[in-house]
Amino acid sequence: MSILDIGFFGDGVWSHNGLRLLLDDPSVNINFICARYENPDEILKNIAKDYDIKFVTQKNINSSEFYDFANSFNSQLFVSMSFNQIFQDNMINIPPLGIINCHAGKLPFYRGRNVLNWALINDEKEFGITVHYIDRSIDTGDIIIQTSHSITDEDDYSSLLARSYVNCANNLYKAIKLIQKGKVRRIPQSEIDKKGSYCKRRKVGDEWIDWQQGSRKIFNFIRGISKPGPNAHSMINNKIIRIVKADLLVAPISMDDCHQPGEIIDSGTSFFVVKTIDGALKITEWIYPDRLALGERLQCQ
Repeated sequence: MSILDIGFFGDGVWSHNGLRLLLDDPSVNINFICARYENPDEILKNIAKDYDIKFVTQKNINSSEFYDFANSFNSQLFVSMSFNQIFQDNMINIPPLGIINCHAGKLPFYRGRNVLNWALINDEKEFGITVHYIDRSIDTGDIIIQTSHSITDEDDYSSLLARSYVNCANNLYKAIKLIQKGKVRRIPQSEIDKKGSYCKRRKVGDEWIDWQQGSRKIFNFIRGISKPGPNAHSMINNKIIRIVKADLLVAPISMDDCHQPGEIIDSGTSFFVVKTIDGALKITEWIYPDRLALGERLQCQ
């Protein structure tokens, strides 16, 4: 098998795991590593140093300066793992085998940003990991490999991230080997769905709980933005309380009609129960400086 020359663009654990698999393969050669321009990944930098690989950052990868640099290596394939710039035609056309990306979402659905958070918030029963070609649009290129992974009520953002770190790297490596062997069957995303859908980027201010919603919806929201996310927020006595973990109540608890959504209706040393629009939610982990009392009401900002 001939050597496959690759230009690697990446950041974070996703890229570390994928890069290490490639570096362990003697039939793959990494020509250069390009990290994000802001806060360049130190682990990638150290890997590059250990393996004597050219390490670079570039504010605009579509500039003529970087084009000349990237084109000088005669890479056959570019690989993107959690890189944060959009490749334009001049860069897409450099490697004869194209540019591929690994996306922790089931394409053509869950394109865009923060897709693992949204999968939990939307009460999905599975999430996808997709390796696809990069084209002119965002997350719309032909699919090479896509796998599905179950989501249970025990999962939260951190558990999905941990599984994605491993499976993204594995899928990326498998896709590269298919490309190297000339055995890729490209699947246009339009064959799955003509339109697809995008997830918007979550931003500061999106972390506040609406206690007027149902128990399951709030439960999904809490686990969907758990660490390393910001955690779900509420307010008590003009102080922020961060809700870290909640449990759905197996059986409804007794409550009269006078309780309002957001009101604490039961508590113990390691939990408290909050009224929702359709029942109640048991909070088992939280961050708050003071003791909580029955009848106190959690509110939005």
